[in-house]
Amino acid sequence: MKLSNRSVICTAALFAGLASALTPRHNSASSLKHRRAPVQSRRVQSLLINVDAQPDLPTVEAATAAASAASLNLDDIQGDVLIGMKKNQELFYFFSIANATDFKPKLASDILPLITTTTQLLSVNTQPTTALNVAFSQTGLTALGVTDALGDSAYAGGQFSDLKNLGDPGSTNWVPQFTGTGIHGVFLFASDTEDNIDAAVASLEAALGDCITKVYTLQGAARPGTEAGHEHFGYLDGISNPAVDGFVTSPMPGQAVVAAGTVLLGESGDTVTRPTWAKDGSFLVFRQLAQLVPEFDKFLTDNAVVEPGVLTPQQGSDLLGARMIGRWKSGAPVDLAPLFDDPALGADPTRNNNFTFVHPDAALATNQTRCPFSAHIRKTRPRADLGTPEDAVHHIMRAGIPYGPEVSDDEAAANTTSTERGLAFVSYQANIGNGFRFLQKTWADNANFVHAGTGVDPIIGALAGAQRVVSGLDPTDSTKTLTLTTDFVVSRGGEYFFTPSLSAISGTLAV
Repeated sequence: MKLSNRSVICTAALFAGLASALTPRHNSASSLKHRRAPVQSRRVQSLLINVDAQPDLPTVEAATAAASAASLNLDDIQGDVLIGMKKNQELFYFFSIANATDFKPKLASDILPLITTTTQLLSVNTQPTTALNVAFSQTGLTALGVTDALGDSAYAGGQFSDLKNLGDPGSTNWVPQFTGTGIHGVFLFASDTEDNIDAAVASLEAALGDCITKVYTLQGAARPGTEAGHEHFGYLDGISNPAVDGFVTSPMPGQAVVAAGTVLLGESGDTVTRPTWAKDGSFLVFRQLAQLVPEFDKFLTDNAVVEPGVLTPQQGSDLLGARMIGRWKSGAPVDLAPLFDDPALGADPTRNNNFTFVHPDAALATNQTRCPFSAHIRKTRPRADLGTPEDAVHHIMRAGIPYGPEVSDDEAAANTTSTERGLAFVSYQANIGNGFRFLQKTWADNANFVHAGTGVDPIIGALAGAQRVVSGLDPTDSTKTLTLTTDFVVSRGGEYFFTPSLSAISGTLAV
């Protein structure tokens, strides 16, 4: 079915500012078949949040210079891949392709012109009212008639078949729509208000008609006020995202610097053979992770670190939580602030990542007085624990967002969750086996990483529902163990997707 001229105009109006002039600077973009009208600024403030503690995004000028030096085309890379955890409002719209014959031309005519690029998101002047990205599961690519293997076995099998590698207790807690392989793709809508997103969704649904079927949606939002950038347990998130070569020119002290091919297929550092058209795409891992906040808070109260004359009960509770995470709620690392929070340190991106767990007065292999071996940030980025220079392979670009309401007074009083909330976890990587799945299975879920008897990651570590024994959380006795009988983070399922470049959409997926 063809859209009327009026429908096309309405669609373009509701996404005003999404389309910008695409001026190829590298050969990888010269084959693009689509062109975009010059964008007119529609914004006076960014649709992204800007948390002091997180590394700033590069300016357009700096990113363009870095990309040029690395032969990277930021106009061909979908915007969410390199931006990280900075969205204000975001809707994940999971769909199946009901009619591929009708969908493919609409992918070119109605979706592609609306996709937001990396360059567009870097300036308020070129940001759309509502940003749009799209990604496809393996079954989605199959539905589009794509037979090329992308060189990633986890992606090819889908997340539902990967349960045993993720520590989930089967699919007992999964959202039913994530079981099986019925989800073909996901649209990511991002803006600063739900109304903007709702208007964009309605417009795109009208344009696509019955060639897709909505399967499931999840609405995410930055938490209110000073909690923006914090996940529901209260800890500042997104501090440790890596600096990608070809995008970031001035990494913060302690920020990991990774080759573009760690995140983007076909770029320097990606050692897997890929189809040519897949270059500058990225694998998107989506996980809906419910967080049992009242139960977590109760656990901290019941098991607070005790140091008479030094810590109040509340301070002991706060310290236990900080040692489980590896950071205080402000973002300050316990490795640099081992006993009390230091909000000034937490808010300073030049200092809050500038540590390696090495201290001249302590043995790296045995001392846990500063940061436990089991702490979440140490399990997922062990830094000097694995030697120096730091591992540069097992890094991911995290781009998730909280979902669900704040904890109610009734929930807090009862120490029981009654309304679901959590993290819509998103990571981008060029290799799921080296990225998300490696971090979850080989590090977080491994009781003997980095050292034997450490226990699993007390936050995201999962043992198929079994109780978890963790050591090192009490700074006064590193041999003391705590037994976690509740998973404070509960997997509600998800899927693996491929986020293609714009040229891949126009040159392969839509033809």
